[in-house]
Amino acid sequence: MTDVRVVFRKYGGALHWNHPAKVLGEDEHGVWAAAPKGTVARKGDGPPVVWKTTVIMLFPRDGWWTASFNSPPNRAEVYVDVTTVPEWRDDEVTMLDLDLDVIRMRDGRLILDDEDEFAEHQVLLGYPEQMITRAEETARWLMGAVGERQGPFAGAHLRWLDRMGGATRAE
Repeated sequence: MTDVRVVFRKYGGALHWNHPAKVLGEDEHGVWAAAPKGTVARKGDGPPVVWKTTVIMLFPRDGWWTASFNSPPNRAEVYVDVTTVPEWRDDEVTMLDLDLDVIRMRDGRLILDDEDEFAEHQVLLGYPEQMITRAEETARWLMGAVGERQGPFAGAHLRWLDRMGGATRAE
């Protein structure tokens, strides 16, 4: 497994969530990485946050999103950030976080989160019109795919989670 730094930024370049991960491999859905339980993450330069569960991440080759599949007992089973296409640079994968999130809770609820932040940042950060349109289209597509458990959201992460010790129940 190769070490990688996952770096989310906001439009304009401000540092957002960032943390280490281990690249697990690649398949038809994209590149898979793991942030094991105990991973230390930071939001910008804020205080460290220690993750209580293992997270399997998927970075698509050309999709405007980045997915996190959380092991139990995390209440959010799937958390997908609408982002620019992830870019790989040496030992780093980076993307711009475009605020909108699609979340599938363990109880089956599907949530489109941070629409207010997305609207605010369109003005405050000056998102280009094409970026706004692409983010909205991506969020609509994700609501369908995540909600209907299609493509990588149909359990494709489970084989990668098994490689991390099978953390499929409460850790």
